[in-house]
Amino acid sequence: MRISVSSDMDEPVARALLAELRERGHEVRAHGALSPGDDPQWAVCSEAAAREVADGTADQAVVCCWTGTGASIAANKVPGVRAALCTDAVTADGARRWNDANVLALSLRLTSGPLLREILDAWFAGAPSEDPEDRRNVERTMRLDRERTGL
Repeated sequence: MRISVSSDMDEPVARALLAELRERGHEVRAHGALSPGDDPQWAVCSEAAAREVADGTADQAVVCCWTGTGASIAANKVPGVRAALCTDAVTADGARRWNDANVLALSLRLTSGPLLREILDAWFAGAPSEDPEDRRNVERTMRLDRERTGL
């Protein structure tokens, strides 16, 4: 899977994220503080990672900032992106299942190495629900994007 990753800071957990994704066999593209010469501002690098998901050059993305909140807000401004801030594995599973989230947002402050692995396990094991109510909710969010962008 092609995964776009961004972080506004070169923190140990961000480096562990890159290593863990590569260890799992994913093709990883780094943005922000993880890519020398990139703009490390959370709004800039999160947008860059999210745009790759929206335009199909990445299958999913993981965006990081100190709390994860700014990264998730910036990513969610990109039409077609459903970013979820996940601080545990249960939330990551639910975000994939019920929300068909395609961008994982993480807190650099709260995410330890073991917790990172648990979240990634749940994220990648999760699959979008086929429940009609869940699908209607996801479609509604996509419709909101289309109304906002005129597409």
